Amino acid sequence: MFKTCLVICSAVLLSACSSNPPDPMDFAGQFRDTFSTQIKGDGIKLFTYKAKLATATDRALPNDQPHEQRMSRRKQDLQSYLAEQRNAEKRLELWHQQVDLGLQKTIEMSGYCKGGFVELSRYVETNRAEIRGECNDGATEKDIKKFGR
Repeated sequence: MFKTCLVICSAVLLSACSSNPPDPMDFAGQFRDTFSTQIKGDGIKLFTYKAKLATATDRALPNDQPHEQRMSRRKQDLQSYLAEQRNAEKRLELWHQQVDLGLQKTIEMSGYCKGGFVELSRYVETNRAEIRGECNDGATEKDIKKFGR
């Protein structure tokens, strides 16, 4: 049985230095992530962590704003997109770091893989990522009650 946790952050522009670990607040509002768990009959604990950069569509424009404000917002979104393209390489490196940090924090907060995990697969591109893994520790009765089968 899968159980999904969805974390949605609030909006801030991306401004991180690639030589330092990313600060979660640097990415607030920039992505959405999910964490799905599966406990097999023999106690093997699996997970899938997915992250996606928020697009202008994800940050829907309120319809109650005057036309001029909506047009200004669309222009800002376009300018942000063009700036992102110019800094694509740096942004991809930061995105990799954020995905790793997001997974680490999600596992810590959920308490799912107490003994660490083995990464089974990793797929990261410029606007989305998916990491599948298997916990080093087996499922306890408490895990089964908390995360299901």
